[in-house]
Amino acid sequence: MTESDPDESQESLPAPQVHQRGRMRVSMVWLVPLIAALVGLGLVVHSVLLAGPTITISFDNAEGLQQGKTEVKYKNVVVGKVGDISLDKNFQKVLVTVELTRSAEDLAVKNTQFWVVRPRVDWGGVSGLSTLLSGAYIGVDIGTSKEGRKHFEGLANPPAITHEEHGKKFSLHAKDLGSLSIGSPVYYREIAVGRVATVKLDADGKGVTVEVFIESPYDKYVTEHTRFWNASGFDLSLNSSGLTIYTQSLISILAGGIVFAHLPGYSDETPAAADSVYTLYSNKDTALAPLNGPSEQIRMQFHQSIKGLTIGAEVNFRGIGFGHVTSINLRYDPAHTDFWADVDAVVYPDRLGSAQQTIERIGEAKGPGHEELMAALVKKGLRAQLRTGNLITGKLYVTLDFFHNAKPVKFDPHQLPVQIPTVPGSLEQIQSQISDIVRKLNAIPYAHLSSNLDGTLRSTNTLLKQLHGQLAPQAQATLKQAQDTLAAVNQNLAADNSPLQQNTQRTLKDVRRAARSLSELANYLRRHPDALILGKDNDASPPPEPPLAAPPENPR
Repeated sequence: MTESDPDESQESLPAPQVHQRGRMRVSMVWLVPLIAALVGLGLVVHSVLLAGPTITISFDNAEGLQQGKTEVKYKNVVVGKVGDISLDKNFQKVLVTVELTRSAEDLAVKNTQFWVVRPRVDWGGVSGLSTLLSGAYIGVDIGTSKEGRKHFEGLANPPAITHEEHGKKFSLHAKDLGSLSIGSPVYYREIAVGRVATVKLDADGKGVTVEVFIESPYDKYVTEHTRFWNASGFDLSLNSSGLTIYTQSLISILAGGIVFAHLPGYSDETPAAADSVYTLYSNKDTALAPLNGPSEQIRMQFHQSIKGLTIGAEVNFRGIGFGHVTSINLRYDPAHTDFWADVDAVVYPDRLGSAQQTIERIGEAKGPGHEELMAALVKKGLRAQLRTGNLITGKLYVTLDFFHNAKPVKFDPHQLPVQIPTVPGSLEQIQSQISDIVRKLNAIPYAHLSSNLDGTLRSTNTLLKQLHGQLAPQAQATLKQAQDTLAAVNQNLAADNSPLQQNTQRTLKDVRRAARSLSELANYLRRHPDALILGKDNDASPPPEPPLAAPPENPR
């Protein structure tokens, strides 16, 4: 093998062809970052397009809230997320920045409410248990206003009433709140139909205003003549009627409650307007009492113990309550060294019903004034008297009635307040009668009677001893003689040959013969009735006389 010439090998190779490429050619490697950039840009644009308004909510604390994680939910639908959490300038509030979605931009209106949903246990039940796993979130109650807002004051607790609930609100005024609180139930016929929405002290500090919400359709049962009363806890009353315990339900005992009902005697069923104002009474009896109408003041003077009579005690007329005691004052008369009690009361004549209407009609027809009518009633025997309403409690009440044996009194019909004469109470009369009986018993000379009775008993004892000494022997002798006589009589009657027994047997024989003769005579006259006129026929011979039966032997 020979070595080739280098020049000849180079001449046999083809000449290379050189092609120049463009400088702007892009490598396929850059396609992936480009697509990623486009996707990121799309996400940014999508986020911008879906982003809603940003609002700020202030809370007392940020318990359970996490920046960038805590969600804002409405009906369990996410409508936003917490973006930032910071303190205000005074370090008093926590400012939570919330980014809402575009679909929820209508939430940012004036009366929208926000609160933190956490696990809660109250008298209304248990809520927020789902947050034990998912964490706390911000709840929303959409407002009805059209005015937008960026800054909101967060609620410490969930609102008692949300804007989506249907019903009506009513305002109730009371002297005190009792055990009521926000969320306390409202009952109608023992069914929970609403709850307490808000409670606040009146501006003058003399009462409270309770706002209740009655759910639809139960709100239609609230009318102009509806009465509300506080049914919180136990309604325990101890008065002249005795011991009364009233309660609505276990929840009302623990958390308080309100009950409403229609005033008896009114059938108007027109629903009341929202935000109507009512009085919140302390108990059922006061709430459902008849309408008072015009009131009148009366005064009564009692010259006796008034223990058991209290302010608020009932004043009735023949069993119908139409007033109550308003004040009790002890008075002293230095001229007569006497004490008495002035009892003032307010009465409502309209509670007497048709009787009061009849009195008014008679007054309009005859024209007598009120003063003349009262004078006539007092003259007829109208008096006030204290009576015991309950022997166990000892509570007293005042009754007005006619006492026909009452003594005449001076009555000034123009005196104000009208002063009604009084008579001693029934218990006072019984005590007085018992005192009279005791006084009469004490007046009996028991010592003198005892001395006379003792002498009489001694004389009687002496007499009995004398009778025993003198009459006892004679009585014994007499009894012995009587025994001897009876023995002799028995001997005469029982002996076989005693003369008395023989005479008795002969007498019985004669009686039998006489009876037989009479029988024969009757038979003969029946056969010969003419014998009464013509006489007896001599030829007729009487039948032979049968032998007498021997007397029976007396058993020994």
